[in-house]
Amino acid sequence: MAQVEATTERIIAADPETVFDALADYENTRAKLLPGHFSEYEVREGGDGEGTLVHWRLQATSKRVRDCLLEVTEPSDGRLVEKDRNSSMVTTWTVTPAGEGSSKAVVTTVWDGAGGIGGFFERTFAPKGLGRIYDEVLARLAKETEKGAAA
Repeated sequence: MAQVEATTERIIAADPETVFDALADYENTRAKLLPGHFSEYEVREGGDGEGTLVHWRLQATSKRVRDCLLEVTEPSDGRLVEKDRNSSMVTTWTVTPAGEGSSKAVVTTVWDGAGGIGGFFERTFAPKGLGRIYDEVLARLAKETEKGAAA
């Protein structure tokens, strides 16, 4: 099994603290950022960054649905890590400064891929599909935080 990785990034016209706080707010903000690929969203413990336990179903394709139960940690400044208890999937959100009043938000998801021909197709197509999904999340994050920054 080879590790599969999908990475997406975006420059957001809001300061890093605002962007990070929005990402870490599972109780109120995070659900607003998720497109239709996500369903059954539920905060089970915590709700603000470190110590949060959150559930959702991610439907990447019509046939590929992951039931995710994510433990959230904040290992260092500007990083939020979601480890899925139900699989090898780990998603890391990193927010860093990107000039005056702007941030660079990067989301990277890794997991142990399948072997054989199925694994070949997974390594080829899954990162692009997941990248499109997370690009939409980052666009919504930008809209949410830039709106707050402009107010």
